[in-house]
Amino acid sequence: MTEVSFSSQNYRVGRKIAQNQTSKDAEAPKNGRQKAQEYFQSDSEKAPRSSSGSVASGDHYLAIHASTYMNSETWLWGQKEKQKDTGKSGFGVTYRFDEWGQTDLNVRFELNEFNVVDQKPVKFTILPVIVFPEAGSQFPLYFGAGAGLGVFFKQIDQESSLSFDYQLFMGARFFNIAGSTGFFIETGIKNHVHLLSDGQFNGTYLALGALFTF
Repeated sequence: MTEVSFSSQNYRVGRKIAQNQTSKDAEAPKNGRQKAQEYFQSDSEKAPRSSSGSVASGDHYLAIHASTYMNSETWLWGQKEKQKDTGKSGFGVTYRFDEWGQTDLNVRFELNEFNVVDQKPVKFTILPVIVFPEAGSQFPLYFGAGAGLGVFFKQIDQESSLSFDYQLFMGARFFNIAGSTGFFIETGIKNHVHLLSDGQFNGTYLALGALFTF
């Protein structure tokens, strides 16, 4: 009987020691390797993922949009006289890849069609774009600007195949309306200046598109 009692007491003591050791291990300070892993962890990994209707700082989004020109004018492009309503339509993709302060950093790819002296030039444009405020602010209205290079896939004879493109715009965006899909509407100016000739184009546009958050 004494041996059974003694064994039971030893079992309880051993169990108590094991529990204390486990508690100490859980509370033990992290070693250098664990601290280094946390330090070098990217902001996107540390940031919480977005909930419905919002975008977290670690999220990326892709916008697919179609646009039409509401008003446009051309100078010294195909002819010396000014031409009106030369901008026709556009299709583009905008990708938000990072956040800087209170702004979103994006890259925009666009394909635009024109109607100049009864010909239809087609231009592909790549623009780095800054948008304020950042998507994580959950404020629906936004303002943006971008500038980049335009390359004409189809151009009028004797005209530059390269252009300097710039855009100023504003819009309203609504994220995660149906799952991770939302939509936006945008308006602004799309202008370009030919780099190797005297042509110039100024246009105002309206765009509609879908937003995909991931």
